[in-house]
Amino acid sequence: MGWQGLENGALLDAAEQAGFDLLLTCDQNVRYQQNFTGRTLAMVVLSSNHWPTLRPVAARIATAVDFVQTGQIVSVDIATLLANRQRPT
Repeated sequence: MGWQGLENGALLDAAEQAGFDLLLTCDQNVRYQQNFTGRTLAMVVLSSNHWPTLRPVAARIATAVDFVQTGQIVSVDIATLLANRQRPT
């Protein structure tokens, strides 16, 4: 989309203007660097961007994506998801 040079607020603005509803990121600091008041985006922040680690819990991440609401920021701790996944029921 030609957004390689965009950072922080400019990236969020571009995503909103393009009609995106959600931003999935691993940037742990974005919630502290940006004001989300009035934003139309929702954000899911993952604690890892390592695909082999994310893959086993992809369905749980998708659930977070499904339920996050406009202007909301949800953090997903991958280590916790993995630990809960491996516990016997």
